[in-house]
Amino acid sequence: CWGEPGDKKRKLENVHETIVEKHGVPGAVVATVQGKYAYHHYMQDNFNDDGWGCAYRSLQTLVSWLRMQGYTSATVPSHKEIQQTLIDIGDKDAKFLNSKQWIGSMEVGFVLETRCNIQSRYISVSSGADLATKAEELIQHFNTEGTPIMIGGGVYAHTILGVAYDEPTEKCSWLILDPHYTGSEDLKTIISKGWCGWKGPNFWSKSAFYNMCLPIKPKNVI
Repeated sequence: CWGEPGDKKRKLENVHETIVEKHGVPGAVVATVQGKYAYHHYMQDNFNDDGWGCAYRSLQTLVSWLRMQGYTSATVPSHKEIQQTLIDIGDKDAKFLNSKQWIGSMEVGFVLETRCNIQSRYISVSSGADLATKAEELIQHFNTEGTPIMIGGGVYAHTILGVAYDEPTEKCSWLILDPHYTGSEDLKTIISKGWCGWKGPNFWSKSAFYNMCLPIKPKNVI
């Protein structure tokens, strides 16, 4: 289990590993996150962010991946540190600090760049119904960069850990790590209740605009 210095409650790592093959898309090309990450979700660290902190938790998962792969020495930021970073760079004003305001994929990218010196690229779709059209881009991302992806749409943010896509049928499934989980670090519950699991097209809202933040791993790391 993964824990920051002084963090008494350990985070689960790589909770998806037992379900990689359970995507339910016959003949699919499958690509998933490479390396290790920690599962950050609501209510951890004795901090109540239920209802507003999902993108912060997804960002924390992304930073944990960068740390575990040795791409950054930056610590996993708290919600307050994330907010302060966005104030420092001029993206938010001072009253943002200690608020319960949401952040989106652009802010996630700003924090990765500022705190971790990591660049990201962004993919947008105007409706959740169009996400399957980006499946091949996500497959390429996981095969080349291997980083987890933060996705925000409507009032929700999630972490994408993988994609399964069958081009002839255009059937697609996404491996989702859900930051809205409020329970204990119980892998059996997380998997059985679908807090980490494969989701089909109906998981996404047809009426929501979605934006994804895809971190790019550094190329010149010795």
